[in-house]
Order: sequence, then C-alpha cells, then structure tokens
Amino acid sequence: MKCASRRPLDQATRAATVDPAIRSGVQSLLASYYPDGLVVERRHERRFPYPHLVYLTPLAEDGSTPDGDSIVVIGKHLSEGGLGFFHQGPLPCRQATVSLEMADGHWFGLVIDLTWCRFTRHGWYESGGRFLRAVPAAASPLSRSRPQVESLA
Repeated sequence: MKCASRRPLDQATRAATVDPAIRSGVQSLLASYYPDGLVVERRHERRFPYPHLVYLTPLAEDGSTPDGDSIVVIGKHLSEGGLGFFHQGPLPCRQATVSLEMADGHWFGLVIDLTWCRFTRHGWYESGGRFLRAVPAAASPLSRSRPQVESLA
C-alpha cells in the first residue's frame, strides 16, 4: 500500500462534511467509554485516546466490497472525523471498514479512507485516515462469532 498524505481541510470544512451517522456513532462510542467527557485536546478537531482493538477489513477499489481478511489493529486516537491506529505490517488497501466495539459489546462500522502512514522507530506502523460513511460492522474471521451490529441511524 502506498501511504499518501493530503492537504488537511480547515476546521469549518471538516465540520460541515461530517456525516450525521458518523457523528452520532462516534459520539455514542466515546460516551460509552468517557461518560464525563474529560479529555484535553490540542488539535483542530477534538480527538480522544482510543486504546482499543479494532477490526480493519480491506475494501476493493469500489469502496464497498470486502477485499481480504480482517486484521486487528490497535487504536490510538478517535475523533468524529477519523481514526489513528498502530499495525504490524503494510496495509493492502486505501479504504477499509473499521469495526469498533462499544463498551456494552455492540459493534458499529465506518468506512475509512487511509490518508497517511509512517514507520515508527519501534518497528510498527502508524496510520490514519478520515471517515467517509457509517456502515454495518464487518464480520471478522478472527472473532468467534459475528459482532452484534449497533444500529445508530
């Protein structure tokens, strides 16, 4: 996978382009882990620490068809606009479905456009991207059963 970087959008443009289903899902997820909302953010978009395992399912060029097995990545930061995470090897795709588990065990999914990647000095990769739309959580061959899909619409 080629790691690409794009010119960042200004805050007003970003806020105007966030899909309501994405905003609602991310807010519900964060509220389940941070009921007091106590997090200090120093960047343009409010980000929250997200040290949780995430299923990442590669998508084909059409942006909707699963294209390979899910892998588990480690979340770093989560915002209404996107996700940053760690992984052990190069990613085979530019877009993927990320399946996120809420504190109550329900799952929801988001399509992510992977916009950046870097190799860390510890031998891992750190990548991230912006959310494009809310979708059902992908089934993972790594889980013992299909995640319960949370309807956030």
